[in-house]
Amino acid sequence: MSTVNRCLDAAKACNIDDVCQRLRTEYVSTCIKPSTKSGLCNRSRCNKALRRFFDRVPAEYTHELLFCPCSDMACSERRRQTIVPSCSYEGEDKPSCLSQMRICKADYVCRSRLAQFQYDCQPDEQSATGCTQGNYAACLIAYTGMIGSPITPNYVDNFTSEVSPWCSCSASGNLKDQCSDFLDYFTNNVCLQNALLTFGNGLDFTPTPTQLLRLNPATDRGPWRTTSVFVTLETEQSTLSPAKPTQDSVKVRLWSDSTPSFDTQQNSAQALAVTSLLVWICLFLSLLLSCDQ
Repeated sequence: MSTVNRCLDAAKACNIDDVCQRLRTEYVSTCIKPSTKSGLCNRSRCNKALRRFFDRVPAEYTHELLFCPCSDMACSERRRQTIVPSCSYEGEDKPSCLSQMRICKADYVCRSRLAQFQYDCQPDEQSATGCTQGNYAACLIAYTGMIGSPITPNYVDNFTSEVSPWCSCSASGNLKDQCSDFLDYFTNNVCLQNALLTFGNGLDFTPTPTQLLRLNPATDRGPWRTTSVFVTLETEQSTLSPAKPTQDSVKVRLWSDSTPSFDTQQNSAQALAVTSLLVWICLFLSLLLSCDQ
């Protein structure tokens, strides 16, 4: 009996769709093209082409390519090679995760997407889904949003579904805990792992209680730390950007910097209405007095 290669099927489906085929061909050719000067690929252009692909192609194609479930080495290798990791992901040496995070936080788009990933993939081992938000699809979308950034994640091997950015905490010194917290958001995150493992099995979106009984959350890796590394690092280097809010309020904070709160708008509208009413009353009384005279 032949084994079904879901990743191969995903590639065939992408080739049938004009937009998916065109943008996939574009990023692959960009990422494998060597530079005339160094002979190496242009990682910046590669990442830009990757972001264009994942931003413009519907998730029904991109997610099948990136998260296709595999049961053999050939499928797993095709899945791992989706983002052309030799250019977009790997390097000679692994940089510090803290330095990669600082680079990300200095860029508005990367910083916003990291906050979105933190929010949508926030783990909660007390939750049946393993996710605070309880939505696997949102977590996977936020995960793909990180691809093409300074902290691009990818599969670490062809034997598991474990993912990680290309960085290390080996030289983080007295910031080892903060670095580990950041890295754990990819490597030891029950929400993200459940979202990856259940993709394509009918549990891609918010699963039902009955479906959740079939899950086997990876809760044997120790308790999840509730202190956010994204807040701690801002204390260590406050010049990059304002400190990130707690995990429960990331989305609210993202909007609050540029949009007045609903309560403020509502109160302003009420005050304006009262002022207008008083003006009309004064005009009406003045008119009555002038008529009496």
